[in-house]
Amino acid sequence: MEAFQITLLLDRTERGDPEALSEVARLLYAELRRIAVASLYGQAPGHTWQPTDLVNELWVRLLGRDVLRFENRAHFLGVAAHLMRSMVVDHARARSAQKRSASAGGEFEVLLRPCDGQLIELLALDSALDRLARMSPRQARVVELRYFGGLTVEETTEVMCLSAKTVKREWAAARAWLHGELCRSVN
Repeated sequence: MEAFQITLLLDRTERGDPEALSEVARLLYAELRRIAVASLYGQAPGHTWQPTDLVNELWVRLLGRDVLRFENRAHFLGVAAHLMRSMVVDHARARSAQKRSASAGGEFEVLLRPCDGQLIELLALDSALDRLARMSPRQARVVELRYFGGLTVEETTEVMCLSAKTVKREWAAARAWLHGELCRSVN
């Protein structure tokens, strides 16, 4: 029932009903916070954003759009995951630029994921994901939803209108490709 209710509220939001958007925010807050936690997972110590900050910034960006058009709950969560990934990467770039201007050769914020004992930088991951998107947009979208969005296989199938088997296959292939790319960039 909730998914149908959210779809109706999103339709009302598209027509400019501000009360509907408030209700969507209330109903999806816990899920958006879960996506924010996944998006921020592994950030370097001292990272300044908390999940609540990321959810709040998401709403600011959504409200700043001229048109809010979402097909359903899954589509909304997919857009939210994409925007959160962009915000986290933009935030890392801004902090990196501040560090570089403060001291020449400053370090990027890192995403704490081991790759043969090395740390993978968030910006390197973003760059590799952009390269993957040029080769296989579907695999890149699966990574974005699963890794940055924290969506389950089932939620990803709903957002992308794919079978669970296809999502699992694309997820495995994308992870293998990204691992190879990131290990090459570290070495």
